[in-house]
Amino acid sequence: MKILFQGRASLRIVTKENTVVYVDPYMGDGYDIPADIILVTHQHGDHNQTDKPEKKSGCLIYQNFDALKNGKYMTLNFKDLVIEAVPSYNRNHNKEECVGYLITAEGKKLYIAGDTSKIPEMNELASRNIDYAFLPTDGYFNMGPEEAAECARIISAKHCIPIHTSPDKIYSRSNAEKFNAENRILMDLNEEIEI
Repeated sequence: MKILFQGRASLRIVTKENTVVYVDPYMGDGYDIPADIILVTHQHGDHNQTDKPEKKSGCLIYQNFDALKNGKYMTLNFKDLVIEAVPSYNRNHNKEECVGYLITAEGKKLYIAGDTSKIPEMNELASRNIDYAFLPTDGYFNMGPEEAAECARIISAKHCIPIHTSPDKIYSRSNAEKFNAENRILMDLNEEIEI
């Protein structure tokens, strides 16, 4: 699968089966491939611009209030994906209104943390064999790079990528570089990796 980092917390994922997923669309480039599904972690304006991506007919927009109902974190089977909602919160983000996502496709597991800080529920993720974890590191709305590195150790993902690296810019390379996690991958703005 291919993962494009569009800046802020925005990602585009395209699987081998050509399922196109956008996570937290906001700004940046690469919205021209029509979406099968758009995932939103919460309703802040820098995460929920669902009009940004092109859409296939029948595109599903799956938002935090779909993924978390009456305190229950939902699991969605969609095409070749399994999408599990998980807790995501901090002093700026209400636990009842925010989620992260575990996305399984092609035998790989991605953890999209959403806007969060270190939370006790992350201890449960260590047993999930996460391949790629995407963690916020802005240090203003979310945890900073040092706390995110601590979370990376707790989660024990094979690879960890800092996103949401600045409180006001689409991307801060200097802040991303402060994320000193083992197996760190730094993705520049509009960089795509194949996993």
